[in-house]
Amino acid sequence: MIIIIIIALILIPYAKKILKEDEKITLELIHKKREIESKNRDLTDSINYAQKIQSAFLPEINYIKKLLPNSFILYKPKDIVSGDFYWSKKFGNKIYLACVDCTGHGIPGAFMSLIGFSMLNEIVNSENNIKGSGEILDELEFKVNEALSSKQYHTQSKDGMDVGLCCFDLDKMELTYAGAFRPLIIINNGNIKEIKGDRFPIGGGTSYVKSPFKSHSINIKKGDSFFMYSDGFPDQFGGPKDKKYMNKNFKNYLANNCKLSP
Repeated sequence: MIIIIIIALILIPYAKKILKEDEKITLELIHKKREIESKNRDLTDSINYAQKIQSAFLPEINYIKKLLPNSFILYKPKDIVSGDFYWSKKFGNKIYLACVDCTGHGIPGAFMSLIGFSMLNEIVNSENNIKGSGEILDELEFKVNEALSSKQYHTQSKDGMDVGLCCFDLDKMELTYAGAFRPLIIINNGNIKEIKGDRFPIGGGTSYVKSPFKSHSINIKKGDSFFMYSDGFPDQFGGPKDKKYMNKNFKNYLANNCKLSP
């Protein structure tokens, strides 16, 4: 018993020291946790405010429905802010509609989306009288490269955007389409037709061999449904085997549901 008491008396100071160190570490962890939570709240509040700014740039759904009564927009950002955006403008007797997928997700993509949105407005509103979809993408390509090029090191950013752009002339019942990596899907009576965009993006650095964007003219027929989309929906994973949805399944899904009211 005497030996046990002696050992206990020797160990008690060490035990107290260990407990004090544990208490100190616990208090530090609590402090760090509160600090991280505070920074996360500040960051989330900033991103939520950025989302309000980005939303203010996007056209109102009712505005697009007024121009194209049977249209709809499905817009569900993965993060609070998005690198995908849609754009629409009426200029003269033409209605422009674009679906754009910018490089990156979240905040970097959102910055790119604001650049793209502003430039599209500037191009269509300019005095250059640019009317064709391909011409608009050519001008957008020039402006994006000019904005993102490094003046100091004479290098070019790899950031850019994939774009699908339609121009509707409802007087002539004609549509012109140009794309940068994004397709236009036309469905009529279950028949699916895909018009592929050019195989290079807007911007994206010097790793692509580029030519002027090609415009495709389509006569609008009764019963035609037109779809543009980013890679967000086809790239979703799910199902029993957690596989990617893929473009083929998505196009079949559109064909099976295109007659539903928007």
